[in-house]
Amino acid sequence: MRGMMTPDRADAARALLAFYAEAGVDLAVGEAAVDRLAVAGAVSAPTPAPLPRNGLKPEPARRDLSPPGAPPATPDAAIMAARDAAKNAPSLEALRGILEKFEGCALRATAKQLVFADGNPQAAVMFVGEAPGREEDLEGLPFVGRSGKLLDRMLAAIGLTRTNAYVANIVPWRPPGNRTPTPQESQICLPFIRRQIELANPDILVCLGGPATATLLGVKEGIKRTRGRWFGYDTGTREIRAIATFHPAYLLRSPLEKRLAWRDFLAIKKALDGAPRA
Repeated sequence: MRGMMTPDRADAARALLAFYAEAGVDLAVGEAAVDRLAVAGAVSAPTPAPLPRNGLKPEPARRDLSPPGAPPATPDAAIMAARDAAKNAPSLEALRGILEKFEGCALRATAKQLVFADGNPQAAVMFVGEAPGREEDLEGLPFVGRSGKLLDRMLAAIGLTRTNAYVANIVPWRPPGNRTPTPQESQICLPFIRRQIELANPDILVCLGGPATATLLGVKEGIKRTRGRWFGYDTGTREIRAIATFHPAYLLRSPLEKRLAWRDFLAIKKALDGAPRA
């Protein structure tokens, strides 16, 4: 019978829908493309001005057609808007509220919710990863999936839990399909995580993975050459100790590297033992 879907086509359709869901697609807008500029309320073209006597066509006047409250028109404008917004946050709670309203990063449109932080913001150590994944996007907390469970075991091995550690990411929204955030997306979000670190004011900053290390510490070398090394990180109010180590997601793919990560965590424990909070 026409119109009936064969088992093969049904399986293909289910696979396609699963792919769309994983990529962050959650809204069907129609089967045909729509010219958004032709809808009612669009700005109509101005009446052409008469040519001047020299016969040269005058330059059209520049107009800002962005509606009030629209996201910044360019990446540079978005970065500047992020800097202005972040520096005005007097507390972590205020920073979270600012991020929830910030429209300069397109990832917020595809993510289900903001993934701000987890753990104790008064802790002496802060861990920063790259970006949330699917489980984190669903729960609104960083490091709650498989890599998060591994991180919890690594913390427990040196006597830490989420009650005495603070955890966040460079980018607080999940990229579609768990892809790597673009350098542009990371730069737009960078002022917020910098302010978050400044407000949390930890004694030790741990960068989980190469992207977090490169973004926060400005290190160009790969994580295999950077891990285990100590750096100085300027929070804006003081300089604290920072160390790079492997991201738990990488350790799940490369379990033999856990021995090196264990050395890094032992170094973190030694530093924490030698620098108790006042």
